[in-house]
Amino acid sequence: MIDPISLMKIKSMELRAKVIVEGFWKGIHRSPFHGFSVEFSEYRQYTPGDDPRHIDWRVYARSDRYFIKKFQDETNLRCYLLLDHSRSMGYGSGSYTKAQYAGTLAATLAYFLFTQGDAVGLATFDDRIRQYMPPRNRPSYLKRLMLGLEAQPEGGATDLGPPLQRIAQMLTKRGLIVLVSDLLTSIDRLETDLGYLCAGGHDVVLFQTLDPAELHFDFDTPAIFRDIESGRDMYIDPVVAQKNYQQRLEGHLAASRATCQSLGIDYHLFATDRPFDLALLDFLQDRMRRRKQIHRAGGSRLGRAI
Repeated sequence: MIDPISLMKIKSMELRAKVIVEGFWKGIHRSPFHGFSVEFSEYRQYTPGDDPRHIDWRVYARSDRYFIKKFQDETNLRCYLLLDHSRSMGYGSGSYTKAQYAGTLAATLAYFLFTQGDAVGLATFDDRIRQYMPPRNRPSYLKRLMLGLEAQPEGGATDLGPPLQRIAQMLTKRGLIVLVSDLLTSIDRLETDLGYLCAGGHDVVLFQTLDPAELHFDFDTPAIFRDIESGRDMYIDPVVAQKNYQQRLEGHLAASRATCQSLGIDYHLFATDRPFDLALLDFLQDRMRRRKQIHRAGGSRLGRAI
Protein backbone atom coordinates (compact mmCIF):
# COMPACT_ATOMS: atom_id res chain seq x y z
CA MET A 1 0.00 0.00 0.00
CA ILE A 2 1.27 3.42 -0.96
CA ASP A 3 1.00 6.32 1.47
CA PRO A 4 -1.56 8.89 0.15
CA ILE A 5 0.90 11.72 0.91
CA SER A 6 3.40 10.20 -1.52
CA LEU A 7 0.71 9.58 -4.15
CA MET A 8 -0.53 13.16 -4.02
CA LYS A 9 2.89 14.32 -5.17
CA ILE A 10 2.08 12.81 -8.59
CA LYS A 11 0.50 15.73 -10.44
CA SER A 12 -1.29 13.75 -13.15
CA MET A 13 -4.59 12.32 -11.86
CA GLU A 14 -4.55 9.56 -14.47
CA LEU A 15 -1.00 8.50 -13.60
CA ARG A 16 -1.88 8.59 -9.90
CA ALA A 17 -4.86 6.28 -10.49
CA LYS A 18 -2.77 3.98 -12.69
CA VAL A 19 -0.12 3.60 -9.96
CA ILE A 20 -2.80 2.68 -7.40
CA VAL A 21 -4.62 0.17 -9.61
CA GLU A 22 -1.49 -1.55 -10.91
CA GLY A 23 -0.09 -1.75 -7.39
CA PHE A 24 -3.40 -3.21 -6.26
CA TRP A 25 -3.24 -5.94 -8.93
CA LYS A 26 0.25 -6.91 -7.82
CA GLY A 27 -0.80 -6.97 -4.19
CA ILE A 28 -3.82 -9.15 -4.96
CA HIS A 29 -1.60 -11.56 -6.89
CA ARG A 30 0.64 -12.06 -3.84
CA SER A 31 -2.11 -12.11 -1.21
CA PRO A 32 -4.79 -14.53 0.04
CA PHE A 33 -7.17 -12.61 -2.24
CA HIS A 34 -5.46 -13.98 -5.36
CA GLY A 35 -8.15 -14.69 -7.94
CA PHE A 36 -10.39 -12.01 -6.42
CA SER A 37 -10.49 -9.85 -9.55
CA VAL A 38 -11.05 -12.87 -11.76
CA GLU A 39 -14.18 -13.82 -9.83
CA PHE A 40 -15.32 -10.19 -9.80
CA SER A 41 -15.15 -9.99 -13.58
CA GLU A 42 -17.02 -13.25 -14.14
CA TYR A 43 -14.20 -15.17 -15.74
CA ARG A 44 -13.84 -18.93 -16.00
CA GLN A 45 -10.68 -20.87 -16.64
CA TYR A 46 -9.93 -21.91 -20.21
CA THR A 47 -10.57 -25.57 -21.01
CA PRO A 48 -9.57 -27.53 -24.16
CA GLY A 49 -12.20 -27.02 -26.83
CA ASP A 50 -12.84 -23.34 -26.00
CA ASP A 51 -12.22 -20.84 -28.76
CA PRO A 52 -8.70 -19.39 -28.11
CA ARG A 53 -9.89 -16.09 -29.57
CA HIS A 54 -11.89 -15.51 -26.39
CA ILE A 55 -8.89 -15.73 -24.06
CA ASP A 56 -8.35 -12.50 -22.13
CA TRP A 57 -4.64 -11.84 -22.55
CA ARG A 58 -4.61 -9.02 -20.02
CA VAL A 59 -5.70 -11.42 -17.30
CA TYR A 60 -3.13 -13.92 -18.54
CA ALA A 61 -0.40 -11.27 -18.23
CA ARG A 62 -1.39 -10.67 -14.59
CA SER A 63 -2.07 -14.24 -13.48
CA ASP A 64 -0.07 -16.43 -15.91
CA ARG A 65 -3.26 -18.45 -16.44
CA TYR A 66 -5.77 -18.61 -19.27
CA PHE A 67 -9.24 -17.21 -18.56
CA ILE A 68 -12.29 -16.59 -20.71
CA LYS A 69 -14.77 -13.89 -19.73
CA LYS A 70 -18.35 -15.12 -19.49
CA PHE A 71 -21.32 -13.18 -20.84
CA GLN A 72 -19.32 -10.12 -21.86
CA ASP A 73 -22.37 -8.03 -22.74
CA GLU A 74 -24.15 -8.86 -19.49
CA THR A 75 -21.28 -8.31 -17.07
CA ASN A 76 -20.23 -4.85 -18.29
CA LEU A 77 -21.85 -2.20 -16.16
CA ARG A 78 -22.59 1.49 -16.30
CA CYS A 79 -21.09 3.47 -13.42
CA TYR A 80 -21.89 7.01 -12.37
CA LEU A 81 -19.33 8.76 -10.13
CA LEU A 82 -20.93 11.54 -8.06
CA LEU A 83 -18.39 13.85 -6.46
CA ASP A 84 -19.24 16.40 -3.78
CA HIS A 85 -17.63 19.74 -4.63
CA SER A 86 -19.21 21.82 -1.87
CA ARG A 87 -16.96 24.27 -0.08
CA SER A 88 -16.44 22.01 2.95
CA MET A 89 -14.61 19.54 0.70
CA GLY A 90 -11.88 22.16 0.31
CA TYR A 91 -10.68 21.57 3.87
CA GLY A 92 -7.44 19.74 4.59
CA SER A 93 -5.33 19.68 7.73
CA GLY A 94 -2.32 18.35 5.81
CA SER A 95 -0.80 18.83 2.39
CA TYR A 96 -4.00 18.03 0.46
CA THR A 97 -7.74 18.57 0.84
CA LYS A 98 -10.72 16.26 1.12
CA ALA A 99 -11.63 17.22 -2.45
CA GLN A 100 -8.22 16.13 -3.75
CA TYR A 101 -8.46 12.85 -1.86
CA ALA A 102 -12.04 12.25 -3.03
CA GLY A 103 -11.07 13.05 -6.63
CA THR A 104 -8.20 10.56 -6.49
CA LEU A 105 -10.46 7.91 -4.98
CA ALA A 106 -12.99 8.44 -7.78
CA ALA A 107 -10.19 8.42 -10.39
CA THR A 108 -8.94 5.09 -9.02
CA LEU A 109 -12.38 3.51 -9.37
CA ALA A 110 -12.79 5.01 -12.84
CA TYR A 111 -9.43 3.68 -14.03
CA PHE A 112 -10.16 0.24 -12.59
CA LEU A 113 -13.61 0.05 -14.21
CA PHE A 114 -12.26 1.24 -17.56
CA THR A 115 -9.75 -1.63 -17.55
CA GLN A 116 -12.69 -3.99 -16.93
CA GLY A 117 -14.45 -2.66 -20.04
CA ASP A 118 -17.13 -0.79 -18.07
CA ALA A 119 -18.59 2.60 -18.95
CA VAL A 120 -17.95 5.39 -16.44
CA GLY A 121 -19.52 8.83 -16.11
CA LEU A 122 -19.07 11.75 -13.74
CA ALA A 123 -21.15 14.40 -12.03
CA THR A 124 -19.73 17.03 -9.66
CA PHE A 125 -22.05 19.09 -7.49
CA ASP A 126 -22.46 21.38 -4.50
CA ASP A 127 -25.96 22.82 -4.14
CA ARG A 128 -26.39 22.19 -7.86
CA ILE A 129 -24.75 20.13 -10.61
CA ARG A 130 -21.52 21.74 -11.80
CA GLN A 131 -20.52 19.30 -14.54
CA TYR A 132 -21.96 16.13 -16.00
CA MET A 133 -20.37 13.53 -18.26
CA PRO A 134 -22.47 10.52 -19.30
CA PRO A 135 -20.92 7.02 -19.00
CA ARG A 136 -18.60 6.03 -21.84
CA ASN A 137 -15.73 3.59 -22.32
CA ARG A 138 -13.13 5.05 -24.63
CA PRO A 139 -9.46 5.87 -23.92
CA SER A 140 -9.95 9.49 -24.97
CA TYR A 141 -12.97 9.74 -22.68
CA LEU A 142 -10.95 8.53 -19.70
CA LYS A 143 -8.59 11.47 -20.15
CA ARG A 144 -11.55 13.89 -20.18
CA LEU A 145 -12.92 12.24 -17.07
CA MET A 146 -9.61 12.63 -15.26
CA LEU A 147 -9.50 16.32 -16.13
CA GLY A 148 -13.00 16.69 -14.69
CA LEU A 149 -11.86 15.03 -11.47
CA GLU A 150 -9.00 17.49 -11.11
CA ALA A 151 -11.43 20.42 -10.77
CA GLN A 152 -11.51 21.92 -7.27
CA PRO A 153 -14.66 22.87 -5.30
CA GLU A 154 -15.88 26.41 -5.75
CA GLY A 155 -19.49 26.00 -4.64
CA GLY A 156 -21.33 26.91 -1.48
CA ALA A 157 -22.86 24.87 1.30
CA THR A 158 -23.49 21.14 1.04
CA ASP A 159 -27.07 20.52 -0.08
CA LEU A 160 -27.50 17.01 -1.42
CA GLY A 161 -31.22 17.28 -2.16
CA PRO A 162 -31.52 19.35 -5.38
CA PRO A 163 -28.46 17.93 -7.21
CA LEU A 164 -29.19 14.29 -6.29
CA GLN A 165 -32.83 14.67 -7.30
CA ARG A 166 -31.77 16.18 -10.62
CA ILE A 167 -29.14 13.47 -11.21
CA ALA A 168 -31.71 10.75 -10.46
CA GLN A 169 -33.97 12.26 -13.14
CA MET A 170 -31.10 12.28 -15.66
CA LEU A 171 -30.08 8.65 -15.11
CA THR A 172 -32.65 6.83 -17.22
CA LYS A 173 -30.69 3.54 -17.36
CA ARG A 174 -30.00 1.53 -14.24
CA GLY A 175 -26.40 1.23 -13.13
CA LEU A 176 -23.94 1.59 -10.29
CA ILE A 177 -23.74 4.92 -8.48
CA VAL A 178 -20.66 5.78 -6.41
CA LEU A 179 -21.16 8.87 -4.24
CA VAL A 180 -18.09 10.46 -2.61
CA SER A 181 -18.93 13.14 -0.05
CA ASP A 182 -18.15 14.30 3.47
CA LEU A 183 -21.94 14.23 4.15
CA LEU A 184 -21.67 17.39 6.22
CA THR A 185 -25.32 18.17 5.67
CA SER A 186 -28.58 17.94 7.56
CA ILE A 187 -29.02 14.38 8.81
CA ASP A 188 -32.79 14.90 8.94
CA ARG A 189 -32.99 15.07 5.13
CA LEU A 190 -30.33 12.48 4.36
CA GLU A 191 -32.71 9.56 3.87
CA THR A 192 -34.83 11.56 1.43
CA ASP A 193 -31.79 12.89 -0.43
CA LEU A 194 -30.14 9.49 -0.85
CA GLY A 195 -33.49 7.91 -1.57
CA TYR A 196 -33.61 9.76 -4.91
CA LEU A 197 -30.68 7.62 -6.11
CA CYS A 198 -32.13 4.33 -4.86
CA ALA A 199 -35.59 4.94 -6.32
CA GLY A 200 -34.35 4.27 -9.86
CA GLY A 201 -33.22 0.75 -8.97
CA HIS A 202 -29.52 1.67 -8.99
CA ASP A 203 -26.89 -0.01 -6.84
CA VAL A 204 -25.43 2.73 -4.65
CA VAL A 205 -22.05 2.84 -2.91
CA LEU A 206 -21.18 5.74 -0.61
CA PHE A 207 -17.68 6.74 0.50
CA GLN A 208 -17.89 9.30 3.30
CA THR A 209 -14.54 11.08 3.36
CA LEU A 210 -13.43 13.13 6.34
CA ASP A 211 -10.13 14.70 7.34
CA PRO A 212 -8.40 13.07 10.35
CA ALA A 213 -8.66 16.40 12.19
CA GLU A 214 -12.44 16.32 11.70
CA LEU A 215 -12.62 12.77 13.02
CA HIS A 216 -10.40 13.22 16.07
CA PHE A 217 -10.53 16.98 16.77
CA ASP A 218 -7.05 16.73 18.23
CA PHE A 219 -6.38 20.47 18.41
CA ASP A 220 -4.69 21.48 21.67
CA THR A 221 -4.82 25.28 21.86
CA PRO A 222 -7.71 27.77 21.77
CA ALA A 223 -8.09 29.44 18.39
CA ILE A 224 -10.46 31.14 15.99
CA PHE A 225 -12.15 28.50 13.82
CA ARG A 226 -13.82 29.52 10.56
CA ASP A 227 -16.79 27.69 9.06
CA ILE A 228 -15.65 27.13 5.45
CA GLU A 229 -19.18 27.17 4.04
CA SER A 230 -20.72 30.09 5.97
CA GLY A 231 -17.54 32.12 6.62
CA ARG A 232 -18.55 32.47 10.28
CA ASP A 233 -15.71 32.82 12.82
CA MET A 234 -15.93 31.13 16.22
CA TYR A 235 -13.54 31.19 19.16
CA ILE A 236 -13.19 27.62 20.45
CA ASP A 237 -11.24 26.05 23.29
CA PRO A 238 -10.67 22.47 22.05
CA VAL A 239 -10.28 21.09 25.57
CA VAL A 240 -13.77 22.31 26.46
CA ALA A 241 -15.40 21.53 23.10
CA GLN A 242 -13.87 18.15 22.29
CA LYS A 243 -16.23 15.91 24.27
CA ASN A 244 -19.37 17.55 22.89
CA TYR A 245 -17.87 17.59 19.37
CA GLN A 246 -17.05 13.87 19.47
CA GLN A 247 -20.53 12.97 20.74
CA ARG A 248 -22.21 14.94 17.98
CA LEU A 249 -19.86 13.59 15.31
CA GLU A 250 -20.40 9.99 16.43
CA GLY A 251 -24.15 10.58 16.37
CA HIS A 252 -23.93 12.01 12.86
CA LEU A 253 -21.82 9.10 11.59
CA ALA A 254 -24.07 6.51 13.23
CA ALA A 255 -27.15 8.13 11.67
CA SER A 256 -25.43 8.22 8.24
CA ARG A 257 -24.53 4.55 8.51
CA ALA A 258 -28.03 3.57 9.66
CA THR A 259 -29.66 5.57 6.86
CA CYS A 260 -27.52 3.83 4.24
CA GLN A 261 -28.28 0.44 5.75
CA SER A 262 -32.03 1.09 5.64
CA LEU A 263 -31.77 2.09 1.95
CA GLY A 264 -29.52 -0.82 0.95
CA ILE A 265 -26.56 1.47 0.26
CA ASP A 266 -23.03 0.12 0.77
CA TYR A 267 -21.47 2.59 3.22
CA HIS A 268 -17.76 3.20 3.87
CA LEU A 269 -16.16 5.80 6.12
CA PHE A 270 -12.71 6.86 4.93
CA ALA A 271 -10.25 9.19 6.60
CA THR A 272 -8.16 11.05 4.04
CA ASP A 273 -4.97 9.43 5.30
CA ARG A 274 -6.22 5.91 4.48
CA PRO A 275 -4.57 4.09 1.52
CA PHE A 276 -6.63 4.07 -1.68
CA ASP A 277 -5.97 0.35 -2.14
CA LEU A 278 -8.38 -0.31 0.72
CA ALA A 279 -11.14 1.67 -1.00
CA LEU A 280 -10.67 -0.46 -4.11
CA LEU A 281 -10.73 -3.64 -2.03
CA ASP A 282 -13.94 -2.53 -0.25
CA PHE A 283 -15.49 -1.69 -3.59
CA LEU A 284 -14.67 -5.12 -5.03
CA GLN A 285 -16.00 -6.91 -1.97
CA ASP A 286 -19.28 -4.97 -2.27
CA ARG A 287 -19.64 -5.89 -5.93
CA MET A 288 -18.94 -9.56 -5.32
CA ARG A 289 -21.38 -9.73 -2.42
CA ARG A 290 -24.08 -8.09 -4.52
CA ARG A 291 -23.43 -10.48 -7.39
CA LYS A 292 -23.68 -13.51 -5.12
CA GLN A 293 -26.95 -12.20 -3.68
CA ILE A 294 -28.36 -11.83 -7.21
CA HIS A 295 -27.22 -15.33 -8.14
CA ARG A 296 -28.79 -16.81 -4.98
CA ALA A 297 -32.03 -14.91 -5.62
CA GLY A 298 -32.08 -16.15 -9.21
CA GLY A 299 -31.52 -19.72 -8.04
CA SER A 300 -34.35 -19.42 -5.51
CA ARG A 301 -36.75 -18.18 -8.17
CA LEU A 302 -35.72 -20.99 -10.48
CA GLY A 303 -36.25 -23.54 -7.67
CA ARG A 304 -39.75 -22.23 -7.00
CA ALA A 305 -40.57 -22.32 -10.72
CA ILE A 306 -39.43 -25.93 -10.96
